[in-house]
Amino acid sequence: MSGNRFLRLELALDSGAWVLPGSGDIAVLRPRSGDDLSALPKSRVVVLTGFKPDHDHFAALGYRTSANTLYAAALICLPRAKAEAHALLAEAALLVRPGALLAIDGQKTDGVDTVVKECGALGLTVSEMLSKAHGKFATCTTGPEFLSWAAADTKVDGGFITRPGVFSADGPDRGSALLVAALPADLPAKVGDLGAGWGFLSRAILTRPGVKHLDVVEAEQDALACARRNLHDPRAAYHWADATTFRPDRLWGAVVMNPPFHSGREPDPALGLAFIRAAHRSIAPDGALWMVANRHLPYEKLLQQLFRDVTEVGGDSAFRVTRAAYPVRTR
Repeated sequence: MSGNRFLRLELALDSGAWVLPGSGDIAVLRPRSGDDLSALPKSRVVVLTGFKPDHDHFAALGYRTSANTLYAAALICLPRAKAEAHALLAEAALLVRPGALLAIDGQKTDGVDTVVKECGALGLTVSEMLSKAHGKFATCTTGPEFLSWAAADTKVDGGFITRPGVFSADGPDRGSALLVAALPADLPAKVGDLGAGWGFLSRAILTRPGVKHLDVVEAEQDALACARRNLHDPRAAYHWADATTFRPDRLWGAVVMNPPFHSGREPDPALGLAFIRAAHRSIAPDGALWMVANRHLPYEKLLQQLFRDVTEVGGDSAFRVTRAAYPVRTR
């Protein structure tokens, strides 16, 4: 996608379809790691994303990632989920100066056509769409009409609060429910929840009487904010962090996790493998990993290499719940 976005931005700027204001910062909302933003003047760009790996990627490239200002323009990198796309446009409308244009860029397969048409249906002025590199680009006037799209809380089973765009926003996913059912009645004093989402697994962990401290590690800022609201427990410490690189202050007695296996919309088993490695290096010598994953994912070999005792302890025809204990330490 990195080259695709650059090609559309370059075409829009060169053709005059998007004329940047003469001064002022330009907000770029939700670009993904690897997206090429070099068609825009770097000194004026502020990258705004709640996904920590993407935030860190652009910060490492020298982009500013926060600013206390109203922006002269905004580029919205559309996500796939429509509710999240709507919420992102509503957020952008509040970030820009009156009269500023919003630029909308997205892949055809992610529904950019529909979202741009819906902007027009709100009564906003929308440009013709440019089509290039499997995606489309358009500009749109902004106004209070977007407020009807603002992100709103959703209350799901169990009294949990979720927000648009977070994983499993409509309720606990099947794999996590199976993992909770397989957890023992007691857990060690210090536990980590890697990729904690909005807190479903964390709440179950905190019902175990032996738990004295829980590190809630989540890369998505909105999901972590939901977890804070869903847990209300002084034993929980919250970390906006990439779970694959996070290291606790002290080794955990247990890790509980339902690792993701998609990067964007593409399956990426390497992401789950990175979660397993992160758990392994953070677990105490007598500790254990409790995890759930789809049965077809290639995790078993790595688990056998990294832990002395690997046992299937639950699941169903689609999911496997695994306990992997006693991490192997190489000298």
